[in-house]
Amino acid sequence: MINIYKIKKSILLLTSVILLFNQASAQEIFYLNNTNKQITWKVKAQADLGADSLDIYKNGYATTDWVKAIVPGTVFSSYVAAGLEKDPNFGDNIYKVDKKKYDRNFWYRTQFSVPAGFAKQKIWLNFKGINRKAEIYLNGKKIGSLDGFMQRGVYDVTKLVNKTGANTLAVLVYCPLNPLVNYASPTYIPSASWDWMPYVPGLNSGITDDVYLSNTGSLTINDPWIRTDVPTTARAEVSVSVGVKNSTDTFQTGTLTGVINPGNIRFTQKVFVGANGNAEVKIDPKHFSQLVINGPKLWWPNGYGDANLYTCNLSLKLGDELSDSKQIRFGIKKYSYDTVGHVLHLYVNGTKVFLKGGNWGMAEYMLRCRGDEYDTKVRLHKEMNFNIIRNWIGSTTDEEFYDACDKYGIMIWDDFWLNSIPNLPNDVNTFNANAIEKIKRFRNHPSIAIWCGDNEGEPLPPLNNWLREDISAYDGNDRYYQPNSHAGNLTGSGPWTNFDPRWYFNRFPNGFGGNQGWGLRSEIGTAVFTNFDSFKKFMPKDKWWPRNEMWNLHFFGPSAGNAGPDRYDDGIKNRYGASTGIEDYCRKAQLLNIETNKAMYEGWEDNIWEDASGIMTWMSQSAYPSLVWQTYDYYYDLTGAYWGAKKACEPVHIQWNPVNNAIKVINTSRTDENSLAAYADVYNSDGQIVKEYSQSKTIDAPSNTALNCFAMAFADNRENLALNKPAFASSTTMGEAGSVTDGNQGSRWASNSSDAEWIYVDLGREQEINGVKLNWEEAYGKAFKIQVSDDAKSWKDVYESGDGHVGVQQITFDEVKGRYVRMYGLQRGSGWGYSLWDFEVYGGAPKSSGLTDVHFIKLRLIDKNGKLVSDNFYWRGNKRTDFTALNQLPKVNLKVSSTIKQINSKYYVNAKISNPSSSKAAAFSIRVQATKAATGEQILPAIMNDNYFSLMKGESKDIRIEFDAALLGKDQLKLLVQPYNDPVITEK
Repeated sequence: MINIYKIKKSILLLTSVILLFNQASAQEIFYLNNTNKQITWKVKAQADLGADSLDIYKNGYATTDWVKAIVPGTVFSSYVAAGLEKDPNFGDNIYKVDKKKYDRNFWYRTQFSVPAGFAKQKIWLNFKGINRKAEIYLNGKKIGSLDGFMQRGVYDVTKLVNKTGANTLAVLVYCPLNPLVNYASPTYIPSASWDWMPYVPGLNSGITDDVYLSNTGSLTINDPWIRTDVPTTARAEVSVSVGVKNSTDTFQTGTLTGVINPGNIRFTQKVFVGANGNAEVKIDPKHFSQLVINGPKLWWPNGYGDANLYTCNLSLKLGDELSDSKQIRFGIKKYSYDTVGHVLHLYVNGTKVFLKGGNWGMAEYMLRCRGDEYDTKVRLHKEMNFNIIRNWIGSTTDEEFYDACDKYGIMIWDDFWLNSIPNLPNDVNTFNANAIEKIKRFRNHPSIAIWCGDNEGEPLPPLNNWLREDISAYDGNDRYYQPNSHAGNLTGSGPWTNFDPRWYFNRFPNGFGGNQGWGLRSEIGTAVFTNFDSFKKFMPKDKWWPRNEMWNLHFFGPSAGNAGPDRYDDGIKNRYGASTGIEDYCRKAQLLNIETNKAMYEGWEDNIWEDASGIMTWMSQSAYPSLVWQTYDYYYDLTGAYWGAKKACEPVHIQWNPVNNAIKVINTSRTDENSLAAYADVYNSDGQIVKEYSQSKTIDAPSNTALNCFAMAFADNRENLALNKPAFASSTTMGEAGSVTDGNQGSRWASNSSDAEWIYVDLGREQEINGVKLNWEEAYGKAFKIQVSDDAKSWKDVYESGDGHVGVQQITFDEVKGRYVRMYGLQRGSGWGYSLWDFEVYGGAPKSSGLTDVHFIKLRLIDKNGKLVSDNFYWRGNKRTDFTALNQLPKVNLKVSSTIKQINSKYYVNAKISNPSSSKAAAFSIRVQATKAATGEQILPAIMNDNYFSLMKGESKDIRIEFDAALLGKDQLKLLVQPYNDPVITEK
């Protein structure tokens, strides 16, 4: 039974002062977005206008049969919001939409009045982004065109606007043309579908970024650029470059003033600009000594320090009159890089940073993520202890994304708009112009750490060199340019499906492309099934169970073959038992999500700086209601993947290596952690400690290291299934095939001197196999496969390596059944053939004494003051991958106490969950949810400190939950507290 707890609200009101300001500029600005209640946009297909097209520029033109448009937004999202299309998130609705209705050009139209407060000389009409091309008309006159979704439009409309009456703004938006991939770039490439999102009708065409009026004097500030250098962490240097435009027919002299805070650092410089000309003003520490900052507040990535930010307020005057002003938010930081050992390493302010993060495909598949929602998404990455997001193919374009990353210390690996396929954009010059626009728009954000040219490919000439030159010219080479996202000092991308946790610790969990090893992996992932609460929001009830084509339309099937849904299915069934229905499937899926995603990061951390420099999951957020590749889902429910990643990525972290049973402390921070006590305990399923396995050690954990503390004393004497079994080979030049299984380390087998040679062992009957040991002589296999078979005719690959070496190679892989086990050579490592001293085969895991079929490993790291620094929890099986005994755990009766307080616009819940000493068992994988009492609806998004945690007898856990008060409204809060061993009843 689920434990349900109602909580009465107690409100704590705190006085606060709220400062409102425009972060980008202190100009007079009047937004023409539809968030402005004075503005109403309408949209209609160009082809449907007919003869009326000449009248749309006129005031009073009737738009009653037009559709109310969302600006910023897309054509299709406007029709959805107007109720003219069914919810595209649900079922197969989006697949039934008539694409031809939207894959065409549309007119946008609105009317506006110029604000009475616009008293300066110049009125500007500003567009920050339209997808894909546009013609812009004001009061019947064409004032400009835009080409590419990053191009900005800034138009002097001073003489064109009616300052006392209505003005008509009409924009003809051109839909991107298929095929999108590269040909139509720059655009939102995934809009034509990918293996994680459906085809979006209209290909996300529309006015996709802000539209606004601004009012300035005749001198204006353009693209200010702030650069920082950090010679030492005790001193920084700031330089400012400002473009100034003169919009008059006469020479002008102005005064540029800047104020940087914190620190109240001021500078002033005269500006001279020719008639209708532009000038660049450079303010540097050589001439302005105040820009040498002692004791700067540096910007650090999450986990390495605070993400401190500065503001620079620029004002440009003509005489005593303020002509223009802007505010720039920036961080003082310095990026540097090396590629020692053919592995890319990144440094911030001189500190080597281990990269932990994820890929964003898109913020939302229909571009409906706006404003504060970016803060939510990026904060969840901070809460996961991530420090980097890859902006995959540059598909997230909103300033708010970059602002949130700056705020939370999340670095950005920022792609341009190219994907592997070897073709150029239709217009390379437009592509390049948009690339320059992107760099100039976002370069002041301290979060951008890497620019990347192409997803899983290298930009074709001339783009690769153009991008390199663009970054040099417009970003000063302050960031590294990586042409190819999975090659060149990287270890490829993928795989994108789940593996047994041991795989991530074995040498090597190789990807596709790039170098072998852990290294820096820009993509690696797994299917991630949602909880039932989210599943039923987008899946029709008659398609809940069993698995069917509707699941495939949400990418759990052939449509996302790289995610390996069948393999994921098998993982749930083989590890946790066959599911009784969709609710049971969803809760078991969360256990697999935790296991896999935690191991993914921990495997890399286990090898920090000994080859491994970072890892980014594919993907860390959800753009569409999907069943693969996410941590939190589309509705912000925090899946097991979120909690597995969050635990693994703690800045100071204790972890278990399932291959060699080593307990390590990983310190990915700038601080040495001394006098820590590392504890490891093992509990049986009844919640009782098995003291013979307990270990502890006092350790010092230096900054940026992985320290091996001790090894768990589990039995490791696995039986060699191949001992004295017959062996057969493709050829023999020394010894005989049976020499590899005779137990004599002095006898060996050798083959002919050709690559495609093999040797296999006959185990006598079908057995479960999960590893082999190869002991190579100097004639070793550089590249080879391990294969299994039932008949010695049809072989199945279970392992492949290109990293063979002389001596012993211990190889593990997922459990597989077979009678015959073969080493198949692909490439020799010497001029001889292949030669093996030993070929051993292993299956299962040795049972350690005194342990139940499933038992638990609990790790703790305590500082010298008794404070918990890190804890960790694993479940382990005597049959290694068989955890079905969890389904027989007795029910437990948890105790819960809680309080809720309101502070300003937030609710904060504090709950203590306890498993009494009298319980019959451990309370396993407890899930806590905040819900509305009246409806049972989850309150999302919510920030939590922990979930899916387990409690042994007599243990308790403090849980903290934070969410916006508006989400609860006038309802009451109800906590749902549910351990795995107290399942829900399957709904029929």
